[in-house]
Amino acid sequence: MLILGIETSCDETSASVVRDGVNILSNEIASSLDLHKKYGGIVPEIACRYHLECINYVIKEGLDAAKTEFNEIGLIAVTYGPGLTGALLIGISIAKALSYSLSIPLIGVNHLYAHIYSAMMNDIEIKFPCVGLVVSGGHTVLVSVLGYNNVKLLGQTRDDACGEAFDKAAKVLKLGFPGGPVIEKEAEKGNPHAIDFPRAYLEKGSFDFSFSGVKTALLYYVRDADLQLTTYNLQLHDVCASFQKAIFDVIVDKAISACIQEKLKQLLVGGGVSTNKVLQAMLKDRAKAEGIEVLFPKNALCTDNAAMVAGAGYRLYKEGVCSDYSLDAEPNLGLGYCSRDQQ
Repeated sequence: MLILGIETSCDETSASVVRDGVNILSNEIASSLDLHKKYGGIVPEIACRYHLECINYVIKEGLDAAKTEFNEIGLIAVTYGPGLTGALLIGISIAKALSYSLSIPLIGVNHLYAHIYSAMMNDIEIKFPCVGLVVSGGHTVLVSVLGYNNVKLLGQTRDDACGEAFDKAAKVLKLGFPGGPVIEKEAEKGNPHAIDFPRAYLEKGSFDFSFSGVKTALLYYVRDADLQLTTYNLQLHDVCASFQKAIFDVIVDKAISACIQEKLKQLLVGGGVSTNKVLQAMLKDRAKAEGIEVLFPKNALCTDNAAMVAGAGYRLYKEGVCSDYSLDAEPNLGLGYCSRDQQ
């Protein structure tokens, strides 16, 4: 079966054709990120206008790259949340129109679940149940993945997501937006043990996250140390390396602890922050010591993309999930379930 995936949850407009949930024939992405940089964050109105302007072209490019026609598509999968309300509605509206006009099924896919599924789009056997971790600009979530359409929430951020903390830290350090990549680059030259930034583990046994405290600690450190904010300043490199390690120590500790508590031997990691090489190395080292297999998506599937939506949609369809035309945007959707099943 050929699935057309559509993703418009934030600043990426994406369309993808995937065969049988894993074989990616195309994965076209148009990003409005450059339009947001001067504002230091995503501007919803700009993102929505960009989606409107290019969604039809991106879908056409997705079909052309896959050498596929509309009449060969058997299923439409679209992100319905979480994300920006207006942006989600653009993708949902065109997905409904295509589903209706082509008389093929429609499935609304949870964006967070799609990120977890992206780690399944490889040749490695997935051993359910396993633990799923999403680390991105808007989300930090731990779940137990019991099956393709069955997840149990273990923990999530209570304030900033890890990617959001990086964005705010980069703003304090005058490094630009988005923050994750620039902090990672500066951290390569620094000492991660130079500054003892706080780690918030919350109450004993909790798998929830909190990154607002370490962000505030960074702000106070820069103010009190009278830090000279130049990219050639060794102290700046140490700040970035130490801040990054403070974030990742908590994520790694909680992810591995979740695997141990749940007695699970496979960890699936997804989201834009999962491309960070330091995080990957830390997770792999800790996982190896505990006999846990950790799986990351290919880099092209870490950021928001439609291939993961199409792949997840196929698996959900095989589980008997199908949406009807009452499907609506759910901008604050959590990861208590994988899809919007309207049957």
